[in-house]
Amino acid sequence: MGVPVYAERGPYGGFSLVRGYKLPPLVFTPEEAVAVSLGTSLVYEMWGQLYREAAQGALAKLENVLPDEQRHEIAWVRRALVATGMNCADMQALAPSLEKLRRAVRENRRVSMIYQSGAKPQGEQRELDPYALVHRWGWWYAVGWCHLREALRTFRVDRISELALTDQGFSIPADFDIRQYVAQEWQESPPLQVRLRFAPQFAALAQYTRGYWQTFAEQADGAVEVTFSAPEANAAASTALAYGLAVTVLEPPAVRQLVKEWAQAAVELYSGNPNPDKLPKDRENKELWYTDLTDSTENADF
Repeated sequence: MGVPVYAERGPYGGFSLVRGYKLPPLVFTPEEAVAVSLGTSLVYEMWGQLYREAAQGALAKLENVLPDEQRHEIAWVRRALVATGMNCADMQALAPSLEKLRRAVRENRRVSMIYQSGAKPQGEQRELDPYALVHRWGWWYAVGWCHLREALRTFRVDRISELALTDQGFSIPADFDIRQYVAQEWQESPPLQVRLRFAPQFAALAQYTRGYWQTFAEQADGAVEVTFSAPEANAAASTALAYGLAVTVLEPPAVRQLVKEWAQAAVELYSGNPNPDKLPKDRENKELWYTDLTDSTENADF
């Protein structure tokens, strides 16, 4: 690059730029400037107010040193390329918990909390050594060592309450890799293969959501048969019921039966005289009011 460097030998020597020399200004191509601009926008969208000022400040500094061509490109990006709706939870409400967890991860500090899971909707006291924060499918998760379960666990942040940092420190195992852990966690359970039939009058609806289906087969009578993968039967039944009378579950039988039970329970619920004995039950014989697709992993703490 032709940068003049001054060097001194010896135990107190070192390298430095020649006095009076300044590095040339940082120059981006239009595409690089767009990438940086999009990156700061995504940081704000995903983290909310936690990194809002940092993202805005970085972009402002960038624009101050860019030539007109790059600034015009960034202005076009703001008008034409928008990423939004990446979070399912209310980021304003989630910000205090995310900030505490981010600090705990950064400082290797244990946290105490109340966690509301599907099995413990009333909440349960936990102590967690948070190793990392993960954003997936619109939800924020804290991954770390749960002292109650004595194992690695994944906790959805919006289900955490009464979160507090403790003075207890911890060390992350040297062989822990968050990306490897996340990839394995959500792939350990083999997905359930489900086949649906869209009635002929609703074939356009199947076409509209075609990107979701693994297979798409038009039938002679105008109906459409599709297949998709679900983590378990409850999630599959939720997807099927989302289309109402437009679809019929063809297989597997367990999902057909679950949809039937839920449909019958809905009739009871809206009849004005619901019978608690006819509400669908889960495997622990508890009332099953909803299905959470985001907690369908083996190590997620239900």
